[in-house]
Amino acid sequence: MTRHNRFTTPVAVHLFLLRGDRILLLRRFNTGYEDGKYSVIAGHLDGGETVLSAMCREAQEEAGIRLDLKSTRVVGVMHRLSNDERIDFFLTAERWDGKVRNCEPEKCDELRWVPIDQLPENTIPYVASAIDTWRRGVWFSEFGWD
Repeated sequence: MTRHNRFTTPVAVHLFLLRGDRILLLRRFNTGYEDGKYSVIAGHLDGGETVLSAMCREAQEEAGIRLDLKSTRVVGVMHRLSNDERIDFFLTAERWDGKVRNCEPEKCDELRWVPIDQLPENTIPYVASAIDTWRRGVWFSEFGWD
């Protein structure tokens, strides 16, 4: 019997941290990917962790906050083609402990609360698309396959 290598892809989590009608954006800096553009708190699963635990870890690492698990939920999944193929989970949270702050100034040069319906033009396109998809109540999307 011949063994075949199975396809694997990176899996990432992204947080729509909400304060009223505003969403927290982070401007990427010195990362080599989409620098100068806005994104949200995000990161890859390290393996051996759930989507929710990965999101909690990333929120602590990037913004110094502890998410309220009861109010944090998965609101979307995206199958995305960029430089490679990826699966992205999008979560929302409206409650957390701690003060939001930039804990990774070597990767992010600005934190900014913006009206969710007025994203900056330089928001990373797949992130803007995911926010729009979520706001329209669509749970699954594909991006970059055109």
